Amino acid sequence: MADVDTVLIFVIIGVVILLGAVGYGVNLLRGRGRTLEREAPPTRPGLPAEDLDRRPPTGGADTIAPPEAPGAPAEVETTTPTAPSAPTAPEPTLERPESARGRLQRLRARLARSNSSIGQGLLALLSRGKLDEEAWEEVEDTLIGSDLGVEATTELVDSLRRRVKIDGTTDEATVREWLREDLLSLVQPDMDRRIASSRVGDRPAVILVVGVNGTGKTTTVGKLARVLVAEDREVILGAADTFRAAAADQLETWGARVGVPTVRSDKDGADPAAVAFDAVKAGIEEEADVVIIDTAGRLHNKVGLMDELSKVKRVIEKQSEIDEVLLVLDATTGQNGLQQAKVFSQAVDVTGIVLTKLDGTAKGGIVVAVQRQLGVPVKLVGLGEGPDDLAPFDPEAFVDAIVM
Repeated sequence: MADVDTVLIFVIIGVVILLGAVGYGVNLLRGRGRTLEREAPPTRPGLPAEDLDRRPPTGGADTIAPPEAPGAPAEVETTTPTAPSAPTAPEPTLERPESARGRLQRLRARLARSNSSIGQGLLALLSRGKLDEEAWEEVEDTLIGSDLGVEATTELVDSLRRRVKIDGTTDEATVREWLREDLLSLVQPDMDRRIASSRVGDRPAVILVVGVNGTGKTTTVGKLARVLVAEDREVILGAADTFRAAAADQLETWGARVGVPTVRSDKDGADPAAVAFDAVKAGIEEEADVVIIDTAGRLHNKVGLMDELSKVKRVIEKQSEIDEVLLVLDATTGQNGLQQAKVFSQAVDVTGIVLTKLDGTAKGGIVVAVQRQLGVPVKLVGLGEGPDDLAPFDPEAFVDAIVM
């Protein structure tokens, strides 16, 4: 019995020792686990990733931030770039036309080349020494060929013959001066060539531009707007040429280049008188200095179209007087232009002439002829296709370009 009891005691002791060792080992493993868990603090829901580690970054400005914890909201340290704004159209650059003063002098060389047959031809005839009847007939033919007209030609030749007879000389310099004086007298430098372009009381000046097809009316209106803008006038254009589809677009383009608005109809073939009326009304409301009305080209022998032009004039006059009626003539048409001028003057009381394409003809005598035919002055001349090649007519510069 004693032996059995002894063995039992040793067994119990061994079990206790074994259990103690196992417990110790378990506790040791648990302690190591807690140590590992403390190395990474627990995350809290919704907390940004950078709050997990407040240590400053060790890299430079280009250091890439570590990935954020799943579910954590993004938080950017640098300034968030703004969304690119929608592209805007650049502001249109308005052209500033050059001053109209002195343009004709600047273009004298161009005018002199086109009218050389008058000056050079006459000087060659008058200064060759012997001026018999045959020579004077050649002088007359040269002048008539330049569209000076029979009446003006007779006056000029009679004056030159009288001077030569009295003075008895054919010196070229002397004859040149005589020719200059007589031509200038025929051009009538004392005519009033001013363009109505200033407000009259509480309304703008109104300019109506007329002419046959192909003379360059719409282009002339656009160039005239540039002339007036250069003189600091507030201008409004009226596109009353409603029969030609591109006319209103063309006029609007001319105006937009210098900041001038255009009143037009949205419908092709609209009543031109209504468009002209609206343009003048806009000029009154906007307190503009001048309103320029472009009309459709029409043949002078078409009675119905000329009556329509008279209607445009009457409708405008219901709210404003018309201060200027400019007739645009193609200088290259010569004597045919005189008949056109006569019919238009009867329909709308022309107050001034615009001669286009004067640089394209040697028939500069048309200036004298048309002034005599209508009793109104040439006020503007076109000397090229450039936007600023419309110039106020200067009689002295014109004559000098012929004889100098």
